[in-house]
Amino acid sequence: MTQADQERHFNDKIAREIKIEPNDWMPDEYRQTLVRQISQHAHSEIVGMLPEGNWITRAPNLRRKAVLLAKVQDEAGHGLYLYSAVETLGTDREQTIDDLHSGKAKYSSIFNYPALTWADIGAIGWLVDGAAIMNQVALCRTSYGPYARAMVKICKEESFHQRQGYESLMKLCSGTPQQKAMAQDAMNRFWWPALMMFGPSDADSTHSDQSIKWKIKRFTNDELRQSFVDATVPQAEILGLTIPDPNLKWNEERGHYDFSEINWDEFWQVVKGNGPCNKERLAARIKAKEDGLWVREAANAFAKKRALKKTA
Repeated sequence: MTQADQERHFNDKIAREIKIEPNDWMPDEYRQTLVRQISQHAHSEIVGMLPEGNWITRAPNLRRKAVLLAKVQDEAGHGLYLYSAVETLGTDREQTIDDLHSGKAKYSSIFNYPALTWADIGAIGWLVDGAAIMNQVALCRTSYGPYARAMVKICKEESFHQRQGYESLMKLCSGTPQQKAMAQDAMNRFWWPALMMFGPSDADSTHSDQSIKWKIKRFTNDELRQSFVDATVPQAEILGLTIPDPNLKWNEERGHYDFSEINWDEFWQVVKGNGPCNKERLAARIKAKEDGLWVREAANAFAKKRALKKTA
């Protein structure tokens, strides 16, 4: 089969909604796009454990601690699923992680903001995981099979995380004036970073058009951002929280909420590594890898010993 025949067969499978599998022929650019996107997703799950993990020992009661602990464990599992999906594309996991530590690979900009109060943990669950779900539900239909299958399980767990965060904020908003103020402060600080999670505007996105043609993505960044705003505003009204955007209003003609322009200068500064916690986050991941070296060496030694016994 010539390369032209392979390309026609690939495009036909995409058009017919047939999943591309690891052993199928695929264009190099398709493979590279998947490696970039899935590895970034995996890194985001792992780095995203840090701001929440820091609050496990400071949770207000045993129930909240148990729920948060379970959530952080879920995020670790999501990272492992996604690193495994990247490996099906022929990449080495160690190299993928080293790319994160060197700054070559990116992760979601939202995790470069600090979680200063317990209300921030609720805001992360409601807003951050809510934004993630808006993107990830569509990824259950992505054209690459291993990625799509991983997303089915991830979305089920992320949906629980979003509900848990919302319930936590609802408790605060129905509590004392100080608790309600703490929830509003978390909303004020996380609203705009949550909108930035969807990436640059469509006009500035260099990958969206081709990713949509290949059905890696199903919606553009701006479409997903708009859907998130439309879904979240009524939820904020139920909580009694004010979204920090004076220009936010329902547009009857469009059938959507209008909202202010994002501070793209801030977005790009964070993406380039100049956010409040970029250096801290990377340092924590590098330290974790270094501290865990003896565990990996012991596991590899045990695996080799076991393999020798089987061949003896």
